[in-house]
Order: sequence, then C-alpha cells, then structure tokens
Amino acid sequence: MSILQQFKNRYESTQEEECSLEEYLEICKKDPTAYATAAERLLIAIGEPEFVDTSRDTRLSRIFSNKIIKRYPEFSEFYGMEEAVENIVSFYRHAAQGLEEKKQILYLLGPVGGGKSSLAEKLKYLMQKVPFYAIQGSPLNESPLGLFDPAEDAAILEEEFGIPSRYLKSIMSPWAVKRLHEYGGDISKFRVVKKYPSVLDQIAVSKTEPGDDNNQDISALVGKVNIRMLEDYSQDDPDAYSFSGGLCKANQGLLEFVEMFKAPIKVLHPLLTATQEGNYNTTEGMGSVPFDGVILAHSNESEWQTFRNNKHNEAFLDRVYIVKVPYCLRVSEEIKIYQKLLEDSSLNAAPCAPDTLRMLAQFSVLSRLKAPENSNIYSKMRVYDGENLKDTDPRAKSIQEYRDAAGVDEGMQGLSTRFAFKILSKVFNFDSTEVAANPVHLLYVLEQALEREQLPSEVFERYLGFIKEYMAPRYVDFIGKEIQTAYLESYSEYGQNIFDRYVTYADFWIQDQEYRDHETGELLNRQSLNEELEKIEKPAGISNPKDFRHEVVNFVLRARAQNNGMNPSWQSYEKLKGVIEHKMFANTEELLPVISFNAKASRSDQKKHEDFVARMVDRGYTEKQVRLLSEWYLRVRKSQ
Repeated sequence: MSILQQFKNRYESTQEEECSLEEYLEICKKDPTAYATAAERLLIAIGEPEFVDTSRDTRLSRIFSNKIIKRYPEFSEFYGMEEAVENIVSFYRHAAQGLEEKKQILYLLGPVGGGKSSLAEKLKYLMQKVPFYAIQGSPLNESPLGLFDPAEDAAILEEEFGIPSRYLKSIMSPWAVKRLHEYGGDISKFRVVKKYPSVLDQIAVSKTEPGDDNNQDISALVGKVNIRMLEDYSQDDPDAYSFSGGLCKANQGLLEFVEMFKAPIKVLHPLLTATQEGNYNTTEGMGSVPFDGVILAHSNESEWQTFRNNKHNEAFLDRVYIVKVPYCLRVSEEIKIYQKLLEDSSLNAAPCAPDTLRMLAQFSVLSRLKAPENSNIYSKMRVYDGENLKDTDPRAKSIQEYRDAAGVDEGMQGLSTRFAFKILSKVFNFDSTEVAANPVHLLYVLEQALEREQLPSEVFERYLGFIKEYMAPRYVDFIGKEIQTAYLESYSEYGQNIFDRYVTYADFWIQDQEYRDHETGELLNRQSLNEELEKIEKPAGISNPKDFRHEVVNFVLRARAQNNGMNPSWQSYEKLKGVIEHKMFANTEELLPVISFNAKASRSDQKKHEDFVARMVDRGYTEKQVRLLSEWYLRVRKSQ
C-alpha cells in the first residue's frame, strides 16, 4: 500500500456517519461505547495495563519493593513516570465510574520541563481514537441523549435499550431547544452523526491559553455573540451566538487549559458550573449550555502556590484533582529520555562516547535530589536507580528510608530535562571539526553553563561540587578502565601467561610441592612460590590469600574438566581477572608507549598503538575522541 493510499484510507475511516435517532438507540442496545462518556472513551483508548511482577527483576524489586506494578503501553515512552501515569489513569477510571472525579478538573502540577505538556498532548492524541455520537448540526457536539428528560424517559431507555439512567444527566442546549420547536416537538426529525474527535478540526478536543485582565474574558471558554448575525436574529437567539469557546468545542471530549492559574479568576468561573452541574451560562440571555467532557489543566508550581494562598479561591481549590509530575529521579530512565530526544533530532547518527549520557543524567538527578542526613547523595542516587550498595557503602539506606526522609516534594526542583538537552546540544557541537559528544567536553560545558545561569551562590557551589567530587573523579576511573581494557586486549597473551603461571604456582603451593620451571630449570620451594604469588596478589589488596588461592584453583580444575584439560581464558574468572589487571597496570608508565600519540620508537610500538586505537573505536569512540580522552587521562593521572 502506498503512503498516499494509506493517508486516504485513514481519512475516510474518520469521516462522519449519519443515522436516525431510532437507529442510534438500536446501536446503543448493542454497543455501550455509543453513549460512553469522554472519560470512558479515554480509558478505552489508553487500553489495559501490563502487569509487571517486580520481584522477578533484581533492580525493579529494589525500586518498587517487590510490588506488582501496572505499565500502560500507550505511555511506554514516559520514562520514570509510572506513578504520575497511574494517578492520571485512576482519575479517569473513577470519573468513568461516575464518582466525584467526574466533577473535578485534572490538574498536572510540576516543575518546568518535567513532561506536563507531553502528557497533555498524549491524552489529546488518545482522545481522538474512539468515536462518539452527536446531534447532527449541533455546534456543541451534544449527545442525542440530551434530548430526553431524565425524570420522564430514563426508565424506558434503560428497559428498552439498556442505557443506564446516569447517562441522562445533561440538558438540552438552546440550539437544540430551538430546533425542537421548529420540528413541532417531533424529536425523530433530529439526525445523529458518528464523529471522531479531532485536534485539527477542534471537534471534542480544544485548547485554551491564558491572557491577562485586559485581553481575556469568559468568551474564551463560553463563546460570544456573532455580531454579523444580528441583522437576522435577536441577540439572545442561539443562531446569533458563536459557540467558539473552549468549553463549547470540548463538549463530549477534552479541554486543555494551559497555565490555567495565570488566567484572571473571572475567566475560570464557568469551569465551576461546567464541572459541578454539567452546564454553564453564555454571555447572552439564553438557556444554559450542556458540558459533558473532561478538563485537563497544567501549570508550574509557582502559579499554583500563588493561587492556593489566596483565600478567595477556596471554592475552586476543592474542585481540583492534583497529579504531581516531578522530574525523573532514576538515572537509567533519564538516559532513555535523552536517547529519545536524540532520536528525534539530526544528532541521532552523531557519535556519542560511552558514559556521556550517563554522566549528564547523574548530574541532572543529583540536582533534583534532597541531600540525605548521615548518607552520601551519590549513594542515594544509585539506590534510587535500583543498585545494591550493601557491600560498597554500609551507610547507604533503603530506597523507602530515603523517600520518607525527603518528603513528597522531592523531584519538584532541580535542573530540567530541557536544560540537560541544551547542554547536550552544545557538547555535540563543541568541536568545530567533528559533531560528536564526549564526557570531557561535557564537564567543561556544564561548568560554563552553570556560571552563565547566575544561580544563587549556595546552589552554584552545590552543583559544582557534584562535578568536582563525584563526576570527574569517577570518570577518571571509568576512562582508565576503558583504556586499560583496550590495552589489555592488545596484551591478552601476556594476561593469559600471568593467569597460567598463577594457577600453576597456587596449585603446587596448596599441595606443598616444589615446582621446577620448564624453561629456566629453576626449582621453586613453597616459600619461593608464596613470594611469586604475592607479587600478583598484593597490588590488588587480596586480604586472605590462602582462601583466594583455593578458590582460583578449584575454579580452574572445574573449568579444565569441561575444556579438554586446557586452562580457561584469564578473563573468565572475574576475581582473578581484576587481580591480573592490577598487576599489569600498577605502573602507568607501562601504558605510555601504547596509548600516547607521540612518535613511536619502533614499528612494533606503532602496531600496538594502532591496535589500541582500533579497539577503542570498536568500543564506541571516534579516533579524535581516543586521542583527546587518552591525553586527558594521562594528564590527570600525572597531576595526581
């Protein structure tokens, strides 16, 4: 199928379908979605959740305390927002059940760049998925059930068509009343259309933005008289009225009110009656207009605090259902947010050195965390990401202890994802000759950006401390291991020789036998064997060499049995691998001939250097980054 045909089919599938009122009632008998509320249709669009048993995943079990959590595929790209998404879905579930939430405004409260607008856009997109039925020609997309009297007709509709009486709460609009009079009371003359909500056509989905006291009044929500129609109709005639307000267009759908509490309070009054009573008044002297939709509002915390502290707004506060949308506090999920943003840009193909995104994510999360008492904030960040620090940091607390101490507002302050992505953009474009990102440039750009932000001195020092105390030193270790690993692969034979020799010496030492070296003929007694073994063990700080030797020999003996009597690879036993690496890199000088970019003394050294660079490139670096990071590493090591 061609793209043009696909577009045509999609367009045709969302066109209006007309039927009579009687046919509509027959449809209701078979299909409950024909009279479903906006909240119910939104729930259908969201779909059923996937249940994740976190006890089966070590990382998730620590984050979610072995609970079974819900994940909604439609919100799969909202990383680290499981709680906010579940609260939103709970609101619509309760509203769909006809509970108090049906009369409330869903209000997303969070810091700038935290994802509130993205959630709102997603909900509007989902609103378009499920069609609804409306009276043909109605400027308000009003439900055909509004034509019936709840007191007189509810019992008959429930008995004959299975429509519960709670769906007959809305009133008839002034427009429908006028048509009814024109039809002489014959409601069978009303036609019904099946429509799909549309953001583009503003059908059952609308957006209202705040103005100020001088240029915004309630007409932004309830519409206003169309002065061009006053030649033919009186001012209070429904046909002279322009139902162009947000509430008018969002009937049977969703109204998004952006930065709601920036709007003058007089503008918000129609929202009270629209949500509480299901109708509101127009600017002219005609009857009330029905509203059976959902209202979604969002703004930053500063506007909310200002609004809440005003005692005159108490009636409004009681009708708001708050869902907090804090910043992401898990490093792994923050990285996924950056990856998603990069995928949507031309930088998706640009090289990004290992650990660049992780370092930026760590810095962002550190800025959002509340400093714990008697514990390290870096450890807290790692615990929040699901790491187990029992063996490495005895002072680290459980994730629940950290959360309880931090309170409910953690994640509502700090550096935004938007700020982080601007940093990332500068890092990628830092080098005029290569569009690529690496952690060394990231550290520099971050420091420069913090100075430009003109933050309060206390905050600036704290953020700078994250770079100096945590990020830079740990990156020295990380890039050191990367360089050493690439170097090790050039010397894998050397590593294997150390491994084989250690195993042989340890085996003879355990058996209390002398060992004769086949190449030199030298005879080593138990004391000499112990001295040779300690040369390898001491640089790695092995505290109990006797047990360690037994462990290694037992491992190798088991491995030989499965490997035709041959020793396993020196990298196969993690503990001994670390010991050998310490032995090989106890002296940085050994690295210099291979990793430095100076002229080489021999063709052999040049070959080893080229192999080292090739291996670093295989690990995700560009050649230019290998040079930059290697020289930076040697410079830092020299200064220590």
